[in-house]
Amino acid sequence: MLRFFGLLLIAISLPSFANENAYRLGAGDLISISVYDEPDLSLELRIGLSGTISYPLLGDVDVEGLSPKQLELKLLEKLKGPYLVDPSVSVSIMEYRPFYVTGEVEKPGSYSFHPGLTVERAISIAGGLTERASKNRIYVVRDKAADEVVTQSIQKEKAKLADVVRPGDVITIEQGFF
Repeated sequence: MLRFFGLLLIAISLPSFANENAYRLGAGDLISISVYDEPDLSLELRIGLSGTISYPLLGDVDVEGLSPKQLELKLLEKLKGPYLVDPSVSVSIMEYRPFYVTGEVEKPGSYSFHPGLTVERAISIAGGLTERASKNRIYVVRDKAADEVVTQSIQKEKAKLADVVRPGDVITIEQGFF
């Protein structure tokens, strides 16, 4: 019984994109597309900066902002009929796009994303804060592909150390005044 509640607590605390249908694909993600019994149509592709992939028979396919399940349905719809009778398509994420840490950290740059990442862990991965860093002036710019509603302007959000980081996010740590 205690084990059940522990597992339930873990499931509830997972980030929102842990549900693959909630995760939105974007430039830099590495995806695997499998079409049952069609080895020539099963491949791994990195999504380009334009948000598209080049797929056999179909050419360029716009995938940015779609969930993996939505991409499965899109490919299924385009392949069914003209090319295949009853295709079975599966899409999975092999590697998430990186996140970025800038400003007052020891090693600013891009880093591989892992589910469950927080701002505090991201800062740690970037070598920790410099002595000039402000713990109260940490901001995140969310990757537009990760949001279901895409806004026209880039918005900088104030972040806490416990906030969840998403793929493509840019975390900026500003200088403190003292």
